[in-house]
Amino acid sequence: MRTILITMCMALGLGQAMAADFPTRPIRLIVHFPAGSSTDVIARTLGENVSKQLGQQIVIDNKPGADGSIAAAELKRSAPDGYTIMLATNSAMSGVPATRKTPPYDVTTDFTPITEIGRYNFFLYVNKDVPAKSLTELLAYAKANPGKLAYGSGNITGRLAFASIVAANNLDVTPVPYKGEPPAITDLITGRIQVMVATSGTGLPHVKDGKVRALATILDKRSAAAPDVPTIAEAGFTGFTIEPWAGLFGPPNMPKDIVTALNTAFGKAMSDPAVKQRMAEQDFALTPTTPEALGALVKRQLDIHRKLVSAAGLEIIE
Repeated sequence: MRTILITMCMALGLGQAMAADFPTRPIRLIVHFPAGSSTDVIARTLGENVSKQLGQQIVIDNKPGADGSIAAAELKRSAPDGYTIMLATNSAMSGVPATRKTPPYDVTTDFTPITEIGRYNFFLYVNKDVPAKSLTELLAYAKANPGKLAYGSGNITGRLAFASIVAANNLDVTPVPYKGEPPAITDLITGRIQVMVATSGTGLPHVKDGKVRALATILDKRSAAAPDVPTIAEAGFTGFTIEPWAGLFGPPNMPKDIVTALNTAFGKAMSDPAVKQRMAEQDFALTPTTPEALGALVKRQLDIHRKLVSAAGLEIIE
């Protein structure tokens, strides 16, 4: 018994020493979207700042596909030592469990919340050749031309947002899924798809170039980046309550002091004026919080996603 107690104390002391020295090597930050996406830009901006604070490199590891479930499943299997973390969005943490009959993970127990990162702004975009300059005109055009429109999505939010509009208006349009927004916006510009709901950072630069048009933002207030574009409620569609969010997570059972160290470092990064400016350019609102607040957000948004998935009639994957 005495030997067991000594061993436990030694292990505890070693764990505390490791946490006090953390980090002693580079940290891998998994991003479940491709390079060049809004989430990738956010991760690299924050990672650069945190690297300088901690004196260790934050290595971005892009693992797109399957709405983030591939990346999240890998995080779940990783050692809980703080050297593998993930910047995850509601696609992986809300959409996947809401659209899978047997989800590959339990978002309430299989990850360690570290901090909220922020909220995205999404817009409904159309190709410049689509003869619609408002949501009302788009709906009329879709009804008059059944089967003619294809809508792309690079994440759960984009897919669920337009699927909700489709279901509410009984439209005949074709969904086209992508692994991320960059390839989808390319196809929107060229006309391979005609409609897309995507983030500001992905679409607004092309609105300014005249290659696509923004008909509405899905949030409940207009964006400072495009103040002339109405909210989706102002455009005539109400009841969409998803908050497109991002948060920082670790594997299950991470030590609290390592969670605190990462929460503090990323919180400081989010308060840096240069980081704030870069996020404003992405039309991304930073919302650093406690780990507990992120955990509560996960549970709240999971319930909302499940209700909207059911209402939109999205297919539940086996």
